[in-house]
Amino acid sequence: MKKIIIINGPNLNLLGKREPDVYGNKSFEDYFKTLQERYPNIQLTYYQSNIEGELIDKLQQVGFSCDGIILNAGAYTHTSVGIGDAVKAIETPVVEVHISNTFSREAFRHQSYISSHAMGVILGFGLRSYDLAIKSLL
Repeated sequence: MKKIIIINGPNLNLLGKREPDVYGNKSFEDYFKTLQERYPNIQLTYYQSNIEGELIDKLQQVGFSCDGIILNAGAYTHTSVGIGDAVKAIETPVVEVHISNTFSREAFRHQSYISSHAMGVILGFGLRSYDLAIKSLL
């Protein structure tokens, strides 16, 4: 059974409440249950933190034992060299995901410290971006 983990960064714990015009009105926990039902043959786990160092620790912890990592580092995507370095340092393939189309937003969101180390990037498809990322890892 494939092991895939979804790692979400800052403020993604507020999905369903935060800027519903950008992020929708469904919580990630509810959507995660949908993903688990859709992919019963995958050991799918989820981790979220608002703290940069905890995200790096989690990447290092699972980066040599999982079959795939789906990473939405939130705003840290555009600021964290450390998270980019952690993705570069691990063996597990990482798919960078964003709910919104970051290129249609503020200019600072056009830069990613993760993309050059990721297997691929999926953005702009709402929560379905996670589903597309799972499919890319299968």
